[in-house]
Amino acid sequence: MRETVWRAGVAGLCLCAGLWPPLAWSRAPAGPVVPVTLAPLTEAEHAIAARVHVGDLPCELGQSVRLRADETAPGHFHLQLKAQRFHLRPVASSTGAVRLEDPAQGAVWLQLANKSMLMSQKLGRRLVDECAGPVQRAQAEAMKRHPAPHLLDVAQSPRLD
Repeated sequence: MRETVWRAGVAGLCLCAGLWPPLAWSRAPAGPVVPVTLAPLTEAEHAIAARVHVGDLPCELGQSVRLRADETAPGHFHLQLKAQRFHLRPVASSTGAVRLEDPAQGAVWLQLANKSMLMSQKLGRRLVDECAGPVQRAQAEAMKRHPAPHLLDVAQSPRLD
C-alpha cells in the first residue's frame, strides 16, 4: 500500500512527485489539491527512522540544521539548512550509519554516533559537518576521553612455542 500525502506550497498545493519542498517555491502551481504518493517504507527503513536524532542541531562554523519528523509521512523527515529544504527518507547502509536521502535534490544526511553531516551528491561535497545533538556530543566527548586503540598498536601476545 502506498502513502498519500498532501503538500502546500507558497503559491498553492503541489504535486511534487514525492519531492518536498518543491525546488522552486514560486513555481508551485495554483489550483486543485493534488495528492503526492510516497513509496511505503520497509520495516528496516522504519527501524532506521526510529534512530534519527531530530531537533535544532548546531554544526561547525556557527551553522545549524533543523531536522523534524514529517508528521504526514511516518519515517520521513524535513531538514532545513538556511534557505535550503530537503525531504528525506531512510536508506539502508552497509556500515550501520543512519542514512537519509533526498534523491531529487541529491542530498544525503549521515548520522554517526558522534556527529552528523549533510552532503550534496550533485556538488560532490559536504554542505555542513559536525552537526550534533546532545547524545552525539556526549558520545564525541567519551570518544575523546577514551579513544579506540590504533589498529597497529595491538599488544604483542607472548608466543607459546
